[in-house]
Amino acid sequence: MSDALLQVENLSVDIGTSAGALHAVRDISFSVKRGETLCIVGESGCGKSMTSLAVMGLLPRQAKRRARQLIFSGEDLTRKTAGELNALRGNRMAMIFQEPMTALNPAYTIGDQLMEGYRRHKRAGAAEARERAVFLLDKVGIAAAGDRLGQYPHQLSGGLRQRIMIAMALMCGPELVIADEPTTALDVTIQAQILRLLAELREELGIALILITHDLGVVARIADRVAVMYAGEIIEQGGAANIFGDPRHPYTRGLIDCIPLPGKTRPGEKLGVIPGVVPSLLGKIEGCTFRDRCAHAEARCSTVAPARQSGNHLWRCILEDA
Repeated sequence: MSDALLQVENLSVDIGTSAGALHAVRDISFSVKRGETLCIVGESGCGKSMTSLAVMGLLPRQAKRRARQLIFSGEDLTRKTAGELNALRGNRMAMIFQEPMTALNPAYTIGDQLMEGYRRHKRAGAAEARERAVFLLDKVGIAAAGDRLGQYPHQLSGGLRQRIMIAMALMCGPELVIADEPTTALDVTIQAQILRLLAELREELGIALILITHDLGVVARIADRVAVMYAGEIIEQGGAANIFGDPRHPYTRGLIDCIPLPGKTRPGEKLGVIPGVVPSLLGKIEGCTFRDRCAHAEARCSTVAPARQSGNHLWRCILEDA
């Protein structure tokens, strides 16, 4: 997509272990436009967080990234030096990390942590950085914003810490924000507030948002497009209406069957389940990795998982329509 802010083509991440190479992300491609929300969804261990770290260039030392293209705003991230990536991260590209209860440094005040990146990237003074921090804390719904700057993370609730993480990501006015499970540790009420806040900020600021989650209920409320990951691979992607209204891959259908639907799921009715667990990604991988858990599996699934497409809806399965 030529109008994409971020274009990822054939991205793979391998991690060296004592038992061999672990193929955490396997040849995935996706894109996101300005002002658009792409949700990457799947079970834990499917490679969602590793994908976000690969895009940001924050992989652990033992992980190796390969990609045919990793284009951000017309620039190839795979060709950037460490210094050039540091100039992008936190400035034009930002990330909201998992677990707000532990993501903030307990030894520094909220103000110090909010202002540090802004002062570094924008070459701003303390007064300007403080004004920006107060503005954004107010923007994300934190009362008495000026007083919060002198507090430490342990003095704040999980909901407030998550709002501070969002404000921190927005300090430098990024074009792209990656939110990695931003509501996992929060109760349902605070979760709804955070999702509404992210949607409003995306609309108001025109940022591209990549939301990583395992919660399809979250996806249904905020996504423009959805990429479903399984065992390090994107097995289906398309518009949110297509994914929820006409899922083609058995795994996607299984995920959707696991959630209650208002007006359709009767009280006390059993929800769907996906038997088994995500397979190991160590060593050589062939065919469809979902075959051992799939009711539609055939012998040929062990050697092939063909790519199929209907308009902008793509999936990998022997079935043309699951």
